[in-house]
Amino acid sequence: MASEQITTLSIFKYPNFLAKVWAFGMMQFAHNSLQKAEGCSFYKLMGSGKENFNPFPDWSVYAVLQVWENHEKADAFIHHSKLFQGYFSKSAKHQILYMKSIQARGEWNGGNPFQKASPDEGKPMVCAITRASIKWSKMLTFWKFVPTSQKPLLNASGLVYTKGFGEVPFVEMATFSIWENANNLNQFAYQSREHVEAIKKTRNIQWYKEELFSRFQLVKSEGNLLELNVD
Repeated sequence: MASEQITTLSIFKYPNFLAKVWAFGMMQFAHNSLQKAEGCSFYKLMGSGKENFNPFPDWSVYAVLQVWENHEKADAFIHHSKLFQGYFSKSAKHQILYMKSIQARGEWNGGNPFQKASPDEGKPMVCAITRASIKWSKMLTFWKFVPTSQKPLLNASGLVYTKGFGEVPFVEMATFSIWENANNLNQFAYQSREHVEAIKKTRNIQWYKEELFSRFQLVKSEGNLLELNVD
C-alpha cells in the first residue's frame, strides 16, 4: 500500500533589510518549532543561491522543506502554527508547494526521508530535488563545472521554475526545479549533453560525500511568488 506521505517546500521572499535579517535569524531559531510539528518526520531550513547557479547567497529568499505523514498534518501546521504566521507576515511573497514522492534514491543525512505515495489523477507537473554534500577537497573543481553542466537548464523545454537551495553555502546544496511534465524533465536529465557529462564526472571524480536524487508529483500550490496551474 502506497504511503499518504506529503512533502512541502515553502518558499519565502523578503522585501527589505530588516525582514532579511529576521529570515536569516530563523535559520537558527525556527528549529524548536519545527522539531515539535505534529506529523513531521523530516525538515530542512534552507537559504538560496543567486540566479544562474551562482553559489553566493541570495539573502532575500529562504525555504522550509518538510516531510509529513499526510496532507492534513501539513495543512494544520502551515496554516495555523505561530512559526508560519511569522513567515507569512514578514515575507512579501511566498509559495507553498505540496508534493507526492514518485521516486528517490540516495541519502540525506544518512537516510532517505521520501516514501513513494499514491499519485493524484490529472496532475502532470513534476518537481525534482537534487541534493549533495560536497567534499571540501573537491569544492573548487565542482563549482568550476557547475555553470557548464547547468547552462542547458536555462532554456530547457517545459521548465517552470528552478532555484538553488542549501543548508550551508557552497557545501550542502540542492537544486530544485518544477517541470510541466515528466517528459520534459527526462529530456533534460538524459538527453542534455552537458548534464550527461556532469553525471559521468560525478562518478569519476566522486566530489560528493552524500547525494540524493528525488522526483515528485506537484499536487497543490498556494501563494503569490509563482504563477502555477497545477491542474
